[in-house]
Parts: sequence; structure tokens; C-alpha cells
Amino acid sequence: MRAMLSEPADPLVSTAWLEEHLGDPAVRVIEVSLEPSPTVYEMGHIPGAAWFYWKDLCWDDSDREFVTPQQLAGRLGRIGIDEATTVVLSGDPVQFGTYAFWALLMAGHRHLRLLDGARTRWVADGRPLTADPSAWAEVTYRPRDGDQSARVSRDEVRSGLGDTARLLLDVRSPEEYRGERVMPPPDFDHGAERKGRIPGAHHLYYRELLNEDDTFKSPPELAAALSARGVEPSQFDEVVAYCRLSHRATLAWVALHYILGFDNIRIYDGSWTEWGSMVGMPVEK
Repeated sequence: MRAMLSEPADPLVSTAWLEEHLGDPAVRVIEVSLEPSPTVYEMGHIPGAAWFYWKDLCWDDSDREFVTPQQLAGRLGRIGIDEATTVVLSGDPVQFGTYAFWALLMAGHRHLRLLDGARTRWVADGRPLTADPSAWAEVTYRPRDGDQSARVSRDEVRSGLGDTARLLLDVRSPEEYRGERVMPPPDFDHGAERKGRIPGAHHLYYRELLNEDDTFKSPPELAAALSARGVEPSQFDEVVAYCRLSHRATLAWVALHYILGFDNIRIYDGSWTEWGSMVGMPVEK
């Protein structure tokens, strides 16, 4: 069992909760975007929210590696967030919020929350949006030790192939899992050299974990979705989730760990982009 050391007991917050706390100086919102341009944010965002392109928040400045505690301290300190601030993350799309939650938790930020339903639910509920720019005074952020215990490397995945005590959970689209595409439709199909899946992987499409408004399903509904796929995490010592770049896999991690209470789930961050492009890696279709 591998639970992270400094994680909140219940990270999900509702749109109602967040609206009530918009004026709280101890709470800050970060909108995390798939797109490298803040076009949507500038048209209308949660009042007081900061904006980040996901790589600029979650990744190292140069390497294909996650943000370090020291790098995170600089990035958040510059926008007025210190180590005691409660940061509420909202993804656009939703999986970029859970991915940022995972990355920032690994980088040592201990006060993290997720907006359940992210931008989709916020807009659907008619919550306030503003196009006004936000400005914050820079503060000192004192970095804390990170914890990467919820992360799995390709070598760990490969060494565990065939291990009946480990469940590999592929949360990509059915087309990706069946080996018809390397990227979900209808986008241009790119992102790995080969199509297929990691040998032995079970399939659970990530949308089965979410409602139409991008909120997480209830615990009974999540358990039913797993059961329908023949997946019972309690029967395994470890569950490893993956997708194409690990964004969607973080949705499964949040659902299984925080909502259903399993302490045995980790994420293969290289996911199919790495596995499907590496020489010598076995592929199943």
C-alpha cells in the first residue's frame, strides 16, 4: 500500500463552496489549461483566479520531468501564493486540474483542493466570471519536501508485467485501447510510434468515472463502473493507471484513492506516449 504522505483527506470542493470562499485571502484559485494561450481565461474566468498553461505549472523548466519543490516555490510565490495558501485547482479540460493536483502534491504543496466539475460545472451553475485581469504581490514561498510515491516509472511497469498482484488500468478511449489510434478521436492521431496497449491491461474509459458536467460520480456509481468492467482494486496489491500522457489517469487516481478510499493506486506518468515509442517495449492489441 502506498499513500502519499501529505495529502488532504477530501480534496474535492463544490462550486458553491468555492464561491463562498472567493474573498478569503487564504484561498486561491488556479485555472490550468490544455491550451498554451489564455484566450478562454481572458474571455471570462473565476474571479481572482490565476492562469497557467499546464506544462508551465507542472513540468521542469527544461527536462521532461515534474516541477521541483524549489521551482514550484518560485512560480507560486510570484503570484502571491505561499506554502500556507489553500490552492483550488480547476482544469480546462477537467483532467488538467487533477494532473496539476498530482504534480503539485508531489512537489510538496500540502494545501490543495480540486474544484469538482471544474470550469464545466462552474459555468453550468451560473457562478460568476470576470474578464478583469488579476494582480498579486509577490510573496516568499518556503518549499517543502516532495513525495513521488504515487508515481511509477516504465521500468517498474515492465518489471511487473505478468504479476497477478498488480492491476494495470488503461483509462484511454476504446479506440486507443483497441489499438486503432494513439490519440482519442477526433483529433489528429499522433503521440506515439505504435498503437496498442500494455500487455495485460484492463480497460476503464475515464468518462465512466464522471458525470456529464465533469463532476465525479458518487461512490456507489464509481464502484458499479469498476464492477461492470470486471475490475476490483481490493483484490490487488497495487493498481497502476495510465493513459496517453497521464492526464486522464489522474482522474482514476482521484476517484479510486480519494473517493473510494484505495491506498494502492499509482500512476505511470510516461503512459502510452513513452511506452508506445520506446524500442523493445511489448505491445498488445
